[in-house]
Amino acid sequence: MSSNLATKVFVARLLGLDVFDPLGDRLGRLRDVVVINRGTTKPAQVVGLLVEVPGKRRVFVPVTRVQAIESGQIICSGLVNLRRFQQRGAERLAVGELFDQRVTFKDGSGPGIIEDIGLDQQRNGDWHVSAYYVRRGGRDTGFRPFRRLARGERIVVDWHEILHVDDSEPQAATQFVAAHDELKPADFAEALHEMPDKRRLEVAAELQDDRLAVVLQELPEEEQVQILSALDMERAADVLEEMDPDDAADLLNELTDEQQEALLQLMEPDDADDVRRLLEYEEDTAGSLMTPVPVILPPEATVAEALAYVRQEELSPATASAVYVCRPPLETPTGRYLGVVHLQALLRTPPPESLGSIIDTDLEPLNDMSPVEEVARALATYNLTSAPVVNTQGRLVGSVTVDDVLDHLLPDDWRTHDDDPKAV
Repeated sequence: MSSNLATKVFVARLLGLDVFDPLGDRLGRLRDVVVINRGTTKPAQVVGLLVEVPGKRRVFVPVTRVQAIESGQIICSGLVNLRRFQQRGAERLAVGELFDQRVTFKDGSGPGIIEDIGLDQQRNGDWHVSAYYVRRGGRDTGFRPFRRLARGERIVVDWHEILHVDDSEPQAATQFVAAHDELKPADFAEALHEMPDKRRLEVAAELQDDRLAVVLQELPEEEQVQILSALDMERAADVLEEMDPDDAADLLNELTDEQQEALLQLMEPDDADDVRRLLEYEEDTAGSLMTPVPVILPPEATVAEALAYVRQEELSPATASAVYVCRPPLETPTGRYLGVVHLQALLRTPPPESLGSIIDTDLEPLNDMSPVEEVARALATYNLTSAPVVNTQGRLVGSVTVDDVLDHLLPDDWRTHDDDPKAV
């Protein structure tokens, strides 16, 4: 169906490529292509690239600055404004919005799904969307007088051979999720944050529960609420179970009491109990910040056992930095809190040694009602990444980590705050 394929550059093959200036200095990495739809009589025009520069900021590079798209790299010229990219008017993101869009062939041969987009540079230097790589599929109710294409077949078609469906129709996000699978949760959240509301919800719905949970934790609160509210109640409860209890409690605090209780009732009882305990604390106290499930072991446990616990992949580095030693029961609130064993002490001690012989008893635990300022001061004074939190009976109820404190001390909009625009 298409012609002149040898001159085409496909977007999916460009993603992740390094972007350099003419002197060879690396600007960042390509994350998307920005295009403008010009109606049914003209191909969409490429207006720029979305480049992730150091600091995880995504900035706009006009296509007029692109000197060359070569094997393994993209070379640009001139100054690049480092202001965070903000989508305007008719601008569309190729990967973020056009990939996975449902289309219909003009010849009546049925619907399909866009999996990639082909770009061509014109003689005047402009770049146009010249072709689409389409997978056969989707709801098909129309008459097909021409060649029948097998469901699942993939073909390249010229831009004028397809009709885009109405943007109001639900759009899958399979291709976007697959293309960004390697991104860390914070970086994936950044990409979600920059999307229009509709597309953000479509991509979030495509993620597995555990992936969505860690990505949600990196988003501004209003977007967390937006995404959670768009899920059915059963799935929303499943996602909350996958989140760290303190982050789940923070999110539930943004909902009404009725919504909170409905979701807690749908969660597994043990997970719900952890979150309920955190919801009882006043905001900006150690109890409201802490995780109720740190690493807890009895004094008879060995160093080898402790190291096995802190090696668990699901533990954050801050949580894995300390083992809290308590009398049974070992679930929070525990029996009497005895002290802490830091990760460095574990690494320096023979594996058969018991934890009771290397406990640090000099570190005073925080009270669960201590204000966040006192928590921050304690972490800074003793150069800690985590600290124990006890109740008035001296029982361990959780641990507070430095990342928990930073989240509460930084401005509410720190994830989306822009510095003064600069250029490189």
